[in-house]
Amino acid sequence: MRCLGIDLAAQPKSTAICLTSWEEGKVAIEDLRCGLNDEGLVDSMLGADRVGLDAPLGWPDDFIQSVGDHHAQRRKDPLPDRRLLTLRETDRRLQQETGRRPLSVSTDLIGVVALRAVDLQTLMAARGRAVDRTGDGHLCEVYPAAALESWGIDATGYKSAKGRDRLPGILESLEAGIGEIDFGEADRSALERDHNQLDALICSLIARAAALGATSGPDRDDAAKAAREGWIHVPEIQLGDLRSGA
Repeated sequence: MRCLGIDLAAQPKSTAICLTSWEEGKVAIEDLRCGLNDEGLVDSMLGADRVGLDAPLGWPDDFIQSVGDHHAQRRKDPLPDRRLLTLRETDRRLQQETGRRPLSVSTDLIGVVALRAVDLQTLMAARGRAVDRTGDGHLCEVYPAAALESWGIDATGYKSAKGRDRLPGILESLEAGIGEIDFGEADRSALERDHNQLDALICSLIARAAALGATSGPDRDDAAKAAREGWIHVPEIQLGDLRSGA
């Protein structure tokens, strides 16, 4: 099985991918790099069995309705609660369960990344692989920091300039949890100095958990909304269990 992780950014320069293979209990990094354009990302996605994408796949229902009403000049009264426009159902659920508040796709800069994710979904559909935004399919939406914390690894501030020194320790914790990972020294150096590439590795590990049916997808009541807004998948198994079923 080949699992692809993508740490998506608005521009190719800061976008990273990590492709891991899982065969006969062995784990290896097959591809780790930055700089892919949209077509390159789609090629990589189609070549993997499961994909974990760190980017929102949609916007809050209330936000879409509100913007549409404003655009069509249908609004007659002020909004009763603007907070309903900032978070999706999956964002609120994650905040309730973990205390970690995801960035708002409607009011934070992550919205620019979401626009690129829309193009990726469009290109995937054009090549015969429509994206199920609930994550029940080839691709699921992921959140590396939440995954790290689910595995007992402190994710506080590791993407900041001051937190860069923590990257080798996070990689060491991942290796200790999974066991031996086959990759070269060039890849190790990249993972220890670039949080984008480390996040791509984490995304690929979440994709592996999703392939094993061990992530937190939406329940029946949330499925319809998740199909529009997207849903963040968080691992529900420990790192050592990712090797099972290889």
